[in-house]
Amino acid sequence: MTISKDQNGRSYSRFWFIFTLLVGTFTMSISQSSLSTAYPTLMRAFGISASTVQWLTTGFMLVMCVSMPISPWMLNNLNFKTMFIGALALFDIGSLMIILTPASWGTSGFWFMMIGRALEAFAVGVLFPSYQSVLLEITPTDSRGTTMGVAGLVMGSALACGPIVSGIVLKFFDWKSLFVLFMIIITVIILMAGLGLIRDVMPRHETTLDWLSVILSIGLIGVMYVINQAGKNNINWALDGTILIVSILAIAWFCLRQLHLTEPLLELRVMKTFNYDLAILLTSISYIALIVTTIIFPLYYQGVLHVSPFVSGMSLVPGAVFLSILNPLTGTLADKIGFKPTMLVGMTMIVVGWIAGLTMISHLSLWGMIICAMVIEGGNAFVMMPAVTLGANSLPNELVPHGTAVITTVRQVLGSTGVTVATLILTNAANHSISRGMSTLAANLHGYRLVFITMIVVEVIGFCLALVLKNTKKVQK
Repeated sequence: MTISKDQNGRSYSRFWFIFTLLVGTFTMSISQSSLSTAYPTLMRAFGISASTVQWLTTGFMLVMCVSMPISPWMLNNLNFKTMFIGALALFDIGSLMIILTPASWGTSGFWFMMIGRALEAFAVGVLFPSYQSVLLEITPTDSRGTTMGVAGLVMGSALACGPIVSGIVLKFFDWKSLFVLFMIIITVIILMAGLGLIRDVMPRHETTLDWLSVILSIGLIGVMYVINQAGKNNINWALDGTILIVSILAIAWFCLRQLHLTEPLLELRVMKTFNYDLAILLTSISYIALIVTTIIFPLYYQGVLHVSPFVSGMSLVPGAVFLSILNPLTGTLADKIGFKPTMLVGMTMIVVGWIAGLTMISHLSLWGMIICAMVIEGGNAFVMMPAVTLGANSLPNELVPHGTAVITTVRQVLGSTGVTVATLILTNAANHSISRGMSTLAANLHGYRLVFITMIVVEVIGFCLALVLKNTKKVQK
């Protein structure tokens, strides 16, 4: 085991530190994508509509987006051990609120549950950029690819595993059992962290929190809200259009303020680096491919192939396993041959996976589509975390927390936008085809084809961006 020194000069095991950090973050991140399988159950339990229950995921993403830009300030001003345990405790409190919510409260109970969900989201939003910054800080530059490859298990595998875990739990237990499971694991991680496996490893540069920047960052919530509303029927464009304009102005003011502050909440000057900007776009494009795969493919399995939700969830297992196996290997590959060749391999796999999926849609083959999903998710392993590492390596160490926060926030916004656009295309294309007299099956297949074509275009753009990367081999000590 590698022994390192914390900020107080005391020795600690880097292996157990990383293990504790990743298990905690993995468990919290699973909650982001785990509830979609439980939607029908929750709708019946609380007597709510589909558009209302979706707030469990939509609201989660909105709160995450606001808490992410705050994470660099917290890393610079708080003891990391305190920050980590505090985030886990907040997640536990949110989960406990959800568990204790009685279904007999109906709609009021659901919104009480949403408060708990928001607490979970804030904790995840703070920890997601932070764990990447911490791993980059404690890892030598020439080994960062390998370490971040392991960290990619958290980002990619958790997203893919969420529906799988919830599908298994809900097959045998009620929906609250899912949050009981999360609470048990997180509580164990809190105990492990408290016993000394997590240490204060981040150097601190104490600054004053700029509350105006925090308030302006709420513009992200407005933008994400309108994006998620765009695919719904009877949208009030006068109201939502106003929200969008005000939110965009708030974000613009936020960006200008960060460029003029001596101690900004989020250091946006990191975007002056060419490879870093490409890293943002590449990790976001690969994330779009991953999150759309985990949502659109199960819809295809259930809506077109008519398999059960359990079978649909289990059909994601091969892709998740393939992604998990490749993540550590791709990090090592990036350290050895450089980031550009590694990401070109990944983008090629993603493009090929979507093209193959487009040809397989009409064959109505479950295994054929599972293989396509495996190729797409495997390609993601070659791109998403190597891109984060490339971006970090392009920056001075003191800017790495800001760099990872910017990358994570942009990735979350673009990923959510990608899902919304894909769902909007699928729904509108199918409904329009049905109104023209097509059968339901033919209309659905037409919708899925348009989604796959759109994804091919997006991922080809990603491939072109990988081509113009500056070819960086591993950085020597």
